[in-house]
Formats: sequence, C-alpha cells, structure tokens
Amino acid sequence: MRLIILGAPGSGKGTSAAVLREEYSLAHISTGDIFRANIKEGTPLGLEAKGYIDKGALVPDSLTVSMVEDRLSQDDCEKGYILDGFPRTIAQAQALDEMLDARGEQIDAVVLIKIEDEVIKARVFGRRVCEKCGASYNVDYKPTKVEGICDTCGGNVVQRADDNPETVQERLKTYYNNTQPLIDFYDKKGIIIEGDNNIDSKICIKEIKDGLNAKGLI
Repeated sequence: MRLIILGAPGSGKGTSAAVLREEYSLAHISTGDIFRANIKEGTPLGLEAKGYIDKGALVPDSLTVSMVEDRLSQDDCEKGYILDGFPRTIAQAQALDEMLDARGEQIDAVVLIKIEDEVIKARVFGRRVCEKCGASYNVDYKPTKVEGICDTCGGNVVQRADDNPETVQERLKTYYNNTQPLIDFYDKKGIIIEGDNNIDSKICIKEIKDGLNAKGLI
C-alpha cells in the first residue's frame, strides 16, 4: 500500500500517519528526515543538496525526487509506505508519477486530513514539546504527568517559539496556497480519502480506514 498524507500544520497528520504505519507495517517517509539523513551520512545526494542549502537556494525537484527514489528502494518500503511532506508541488507530483511508473508502481491513495482552522489554532497553542527527546504533548488533550516534565525522558517540556497566532496563521496560508493544487491534481485521479479530525483522532482514523477498505487496500 503506497500512500501520500496531506494535512495542515497542527491537523493531526502525524498521529494518523503513526497509526497507519504501525497497523499496516508501512514505512513513514518524511522528506525532511531524508534530507537530514543524506547530509549527515555524506552521501553524494546529500552533499549535492547541502551545496544548494548552504547557498540559501532551493534544492531542485530532480534532486529531491532522486532522494525519495533512493529511500523507496530500501527494505522497509517493501510492504508499502506513507509519503509525508512530498510532493509539495504539481511538478513534484508529476515527477513522482514518472518515477513510480518506471518502477511499475503507483500511489494507491492520498489521505487528506480535514480540520477547521480555529480547531488547529486551539490545538497548536496548547502544544508542548520535550527539548530533549522531541516527544509531543498538549496541555488540553495530552498533558504531561508532571507539569513541564517529559513523561518519557524527564526533559523540559516547552512551547515552541513558532507556535504563536501570527506564525500559525502564516503557516496555514502557505499550506493552502501550496496544497490546494495538489488536492485538485489527485482528486482528478479519484484517489483521495478524507479523514475528519475536528472532533477526535479516533473518528479520523476510522474514516481513513473505511476509505482504504472501500478501495480494497485493506
């Protein structure tokens, strides 16, 4: 099962991806992780990407696609994967299609997490993260057992500097501008599955599973 997951910042996309990954043995592939791993390991692709990044330039789509292709060739992707953070543009989506066509593969479904902006803002403002291990919490939905202390490692749990009204609004604006063309692109293919996360993540997950089941993917 090969999936793409789309969702606004703070929509609960990570939670949904984690459930799908665990239940269906899928690799969760984040382009941010791919870039960091290649750069850290000093791979040819990583060194090339670093050259662009160090100059403050955008990494070309062709290089990003090459990194994704290399990642998809790894053993943990044999049972399927979830692409998170890629593609971001129509050009990247088309390049992904061409790359998968050459492999005799295709994207089976695009999971779209639906949520109202005001719900996102409320959740993001309550979000907290451990400075040490990166574990995520929320003062309303998932508080730490001891205020300010991570349940997992005992590190300090803080609010991210960019979790403020102005930054969140700007992130949402950027998301909609970039993502709506992608939604339209995949909607024409008839492969979008929606999960409503306005009320509860369990409802969202159920709707996603219902959609996957309806397409015969699970």
